[in-house]
Amino acid sequence: MEHTVRILVIEDEKKVANALREGLESEHYEVTIAATGEEGFFLASQCSFDLLLLDLMLPRRDGIDVLATLRKCGNQTPILVVTAKDAVEDRVVGLDQGADDYLTKPFAFSELLARIRALLRRGRMDQILRLQHEDLEMDLVMHKVSRGAQSLDLTAKEFDLLEYLLRHGGRIVSREMLARDVWHATARATPLDNVIDVTVARLRRKIDEPYDRKLLHTVRGLGYLLSGRQE
Repeated sequence: MEHTVRILVIEDEKKVANALREGLESEHYEVTIAATGEEGFFLASQCSFDLLLLDLMLPRRDGIDVLATLRKCGNQTPILVVTAKDAVEDRVVGLDQGADDYLTKPFAFSELLARIRALLRRGRMDQILRLQHEDLEMDLVMHKVSRGAQSLDLTAKEFDLLEYLLRHGGRIVSREMLARDVWHATARATPLDNVIDVTVARLRRKIDEPYDRKLLHTVRGLGYLLSGRQE
């Protein structure tokens, strides 16, 4: 099944946001709109996106703060700043805080699409080789997982689950996120919750049981967290 590219647009101007949604959806991207900086930060932190389009002058939290905080939290999603702030110093600040590209308004929609395609290509190249969290490593090309010098034997679903957790390292992953993005289920159900719990337990035994430092944690009432914190 072909992966649908998910784009989060953080834009408070309703007319601009609607135009971006219409144009991007016509190119078969899946689009989510956030109208404030706070809402955008929450969605970017809790959900999985392939790309963020970020305005800078936002209500309730400015774009630079959203950008800098996401990067400090380890979020590596490609971010394209789209803003009316066109001074050189604004561009420098945006790029220094972790933006992958910077486009000033007004812009030609064809140029926006070209920059999105370029960032997605770059993101894929960065992501296809290897994921790592502390001494836990995943080789996506060879389909191998290791912790330290020890190779780990995972089932296909355990591999998918671990890849998702690695891509969200340091952030809580809920059962809803796993059901949607790993099991590709459109609705939650108790039997699926049980399957998720069992798969997480099996994965935990394989990546953590032989080691003093535990990496996969259950956060009661919220979900799961891949982190080096000690309980």
